[in-house]
Order: sequence, then C-alpha cells, then structure tokens
Amino acid sequence: MSSEQEPAPDLFDEPRRDRLTNAPLAERMRPHSFDDLTGQDEIVGKGRPLRNAIDADRLSSVILWGPPGCGKTTLAHLISRSTKAHFVSFSAVTSGVSELREVIKAAEHRLSTKGQKTILFVDEIHRFNKAQQDAFLPHVEKGTIILIGATTENPSFEVVSPLLSRSLVAVLRPLDDEALGRILDRTLGDAERGLGGRRLVLSEEARRRLIGFANGDGRSLLMALEFVAEQAVRQQDGTRRLDDAVVEAALLKKTLRYDKAGEEHYNLISAYIKSLRDSDPDGAVYWLARMLEAGEDPKFIARRLVIFASEDVGNADPLGIVVATAVAQAVEFVGLPEAQINLAQGTTYLATRPKDNASYTALLEALRDAKAGGNLGVPLHLRNAVTSLMRDLGYGKGYRYAHDDPEARDQAHLPEALKDRKYYKPKGK
Repeated sequence: MSSEQEPAPDLFDEPRRDRLTNAPLAERMRPHSFDDLTGQDEIVGKGRPLRNAIDADRLSSVILWGPPGCGKTTLAHLISRSTKAHFVSFSAVTSGVSELREVIKAAEHRLSTKGQKTILFVDEIHRFNKAQQDAFLPHVEKGTIILIGATTENPSFEVVSPLLSRSLVAVLRPLDDEALGRILDRTLGDAERGLGGRRLVLSEEARRRLIGFANGDGRSLLMALEFVAEQAVRQQDGTRRLDDAVVEAALLKKTLRYDKAGEEHYNLISAYIKSLRDSDPDGAVYWLARMLEAGEDPKFIARRLVIFASEDVGNADPLGIVVATAVAQAVEFVGLPEAQINLAQGTTYLATRPKDNASYTALLEALRDAKAGGNLGVPLHLRNAVTSLMRDLGYGKGYRYAHDDPEARDQAHLPEALKDRKYYKPKGK
C-alpha cells in the first residue's frame, strides 16, 4: 500500500443498502449514534470524560476492555463517525507488523501533508505478542497514531506495560437484562434494519429465555433472535409467535463463557474459595457448578480443596484435610460426571466447618523471620552430638528429655534472636 493509498472499505464505512440487506442481524442493528447506544452509560453516557473527549474530537489512546458482545466494536464504530481524524480498522487476527508499517507510513504522510490525525482501531489487540505490541509504542508516543485497542482479556496481563501506561483503560461491562431487553424490543420494532416486518410476537417466557441465553452479550442475543425467528409459527392474523418451547428447542444449550487460561478462570475460583472461607455452602456450590458446567478440570478444583482444608480450616477441624484428600482421590478414581458428587460433598463439608488459619499464618510469619534473620544458629542444647568433638563443643548439653522431664516443654526451641516469638496463635486459645 503506498503512502497515498487508503485502506479498503470495512465495517466502519457507511453501509450500503445491499450490505444492509445481506448483513447479519447483529451488524444491521449496530447503532449509528450515541443516542442509539444501549448500555455502558457509565463509560460513554453524556457528560462522562470519555464521551466528552469523543464529542470534542480530542481522543487520546484508549484500551476498551470487556467481554464479547458488550459494545467494544460498536463504540469504535461510533468514534469513527464522530471524528475528523482518519479512521483505520486493523485486526490482530488477520494483520501483522508488515501491514502495520504501511498503516504508519500512510499516517505519517497524512499528518505531514494534511495535518490530519489517524485513529487506529486494533481489534483483539491481546492477540499481538509483546514484540508486536511494542511496534505501536513509538508511534503512539510521537502522536502519529491514536490507538484504540479492543480486548476481551485483562490488559494488565495481555497488553505491554509501556503501551498500557500511555492509554486510558475503559472497562466495559456485560450488558444487563434491561439493556438486552431494549435491544430486543428495538430490533423487533425496526422494519428497515431489524425484524419489524416479520411481526414477531414473543411470549414473556421466550423473551426471558433469549435474554438469559445472551448472558450479557448483545451480539449473541441478536444472533439467537435471528435464528429462532425462522422457527416462528405464522398465525391467522399475520403475526408470527415465538413461545418458550420453540426458543428452547432452537437454542439447545448455552455454553458458558469461560477461559481456563484467562481471567474468568481466576474470577470463578476466587469466588469459590471466598465462599468456602465465609462458610457459605450455597455460594460455594454455585461457583462449583459454574466451573464444572464450563468444563473446568475437576482435579484442579480438588487440589484447591486440599489446600483450603489446611489453609483455612486447619486445626479447627483436623478431619478437613482427611475429607479433602479423600475427595481428591475419589475424583481421580471415579472421574466425571460422577466425581461432581464427590466435589459437592467436599465443598459443603469444608464450607460448614469452623475456620482457623493459625497454621498458615504461623508459617508466613516464620518464613518472614527465616528470610530476614538469615542462618541463625540452632541452640546448642537442641543439636545432636553424634561425635565426641561435638560433645566437647557442648552439642546437646542441657537438653531435657520431655518424656522424663515434664518441665522440658519450657526449654528454648528458637534461636536466641527470636526467643520471644509466637507464631502459632490458634483461635480461642
């Protein structure tokens, strides 16, 4: 691509009639103005800083972070319609550093000859590796491009720190049921871009099922609606009715959003452990079910139960570690799906047991002293005199045998520098 050549038309171009007709429903219903945008008011509602920057055409680099279907690409689409800057769409899936060099070359030429800025929208920016992301950095710093990156992954983990520090991070949330309902109603009523011409009538149960299926994802909602609309039964009055049974049969089972190597993995296991710690068996079983339904490795959950039994239950119920270990063995021996029952038993048992983390905190304090104090010597009376030289040096001298001397428990067992330390502090004692 030469420095004068512009990118080929993409989804940010004004849609033609034939493209509108043939495009998927989710694309046809993409908002054309902020007035049409549903959800994310806390980010781009009127008066919000990001919205003000967009309206004033003074946008700086920004990372849009949120789950699928929450409006990241739509927001970029609206920015492209609001700015005087040249807007370039760039996909991390289909493009690489060589294409980026051409985009930068054109942006430099555009800025020097026309004084026009370039906004570069990079979809799925987390798919670029560290070296590829570093390629953006000097051009963001010089102002050659204003970067808008979209990602479903936590940018703290997936975007390099120098690029992250030069960008605003806008956190987009999953769309709530109210927002999804507004999208659904607008689509059913829009005869030009939506399904208004089909005169679809949804039962309340069908409506709730579609919204539940979407799970906060506007794109999934419209894809599902487009599919089930074909199953609607035409009535004598010309309407097409969709009830819960039709929607359920059409959609079958929704796969829960879960990435076993990503942030959601850590979110769910965190919720699970905290529910166990707070002695809430209902919360713990729910998060267990979420992980299992999403395909989490049951052995991973069992390992966390074994850790939890010692870390959080501890000596408040010494049977906790016995039960957790037995559950882990059962999971290994039985396998799914029946091993879910073993995990549920272990979960409810540990959730309802008294909690005492004294062993764990004792270890942490002792580790801090061990690191800070270095190689503090073992007191002589605790040393084992295995040679005559050792005996002559005082090894073992003064040691009292606990079975013969009831007072032996009071002899020193810590280095002199730590003689007053108390690490183990069990609750209630």
